[in-house]
Amino acid sequence: MRATSAAARKLEAGGKPVSSSRSEMTEVVLPDDANPLGYMLGGRVMHLIDIAGAIAGHRHAGSYLVTASVDYLDFRNPIRIGDLIVLKSSVNRVFDTSMEVGVKVFSENILTRERLHTSSAYVTYVAVDENLERHKITPLILETEEDRRRWNEAGERRKIRLAHRFKRPAGQ
Repeated sequence: MRATSAAARKLEAGGKPVSSSRSEMTEVVLPDDANPLGYMLGGRVMHLIDIAGAIAGHRHAGSYLVTASVDYLDFRNPIRIGDLIVLKSSVNRVFDTSMEVGVKVFSENILTRERLHTSSAYVTYVAVDENLERHKITPLILETEEDRRRWNEAGERRKIRLAHRFKRPAGQ
């Protein structure tokens, strides 16, 4: 489905393209990052997700950001000591003063180069100034069908987030 509504066209006017803020972050997993079994700690993965998402968000907004929420997060495959952790982030949708950034996490074996999807998350950031006052974010220009799909899905997730936040059923 294409994001071709009046709201979508308005968002695209005078904005920045998705590709201008897309980011990739890579680190090697060291013993201090791991549990006694030799697997990366989930909390460390969550920390890196927040950083990777913020990098894409900062590049897009050109401002300070604070983390407002992190959607559902599960761990599909373990990341071992010695593996690389690769985090890819992209702005999915800009609202007024907030944005959703998608972060996809992979482990990569340094010898075989095998890459496994380990987790994904959607992080919402709010743009603020040095006094923590909210301000508007530059609109997002959608370049590909994938960008349009992610933009539409982010709108649906936002409805659910707001329903949970204000404790009312989605769509009301």
